[in-house]
Amino acid sequence: MNGLGIVVELDVMLARRKMRSRELAEIVGISETNLSLLKSGKVKGVRFATLARICAALDCQPGDILAWSPDDGEPSD
Repeated sequence: MNGLGIVVELDVMLARRKMRSRELAEIVGISETNLSLLKSGKVKGVRFATLARICAALDCQPGDILAWSPDDGEPSD
């Protein structure tokens, strides 16, 4: 997790849509490496344009791939 309580559940949506990461990366126009970093929650942010393209490709809402978890703690100052 990224320390902000945000959980990326992109793998779940990819499985539901029976789509591979490589295919999604191609459709969205980002590298497989960047998509992998996003899936693992190792990024500090995602552009709304990228998020919109992911949602369009997977026919989902942002809340289907991003969730907040209080178990991850509050951000530190």
